[in-house]
Amino acid sequence: MKKVLLFWVLLVLNLSAQAQCAMCKAAAETDLEGGQGVADGLNEGILYLMAFPYLLIGGVAFMWYRHQKQKTHD
Repeated sequence: MKKVLLFWVLLVLNLSAQAQCAMCKAAAETDLEGGQGVADGLNEGILYLMAFPYLLIGGVAFMWYRHQKQKTHD
């Protein structure tokens, strides 16, 4: 069972690593050569999109922790 789960996790991680936008990469590379700020905007956008899943998971974990703590005090 563990081998099957590991296989699927590695398969999903591999597929997501190959699904990168070639146009975004090309635009960022040419922008860095020209000295403009499009690459900075792309990087900030990526960080912005990446932050929300972590905030949601953290919020759910905090609510779960608080709920568990209240159950032990009752």
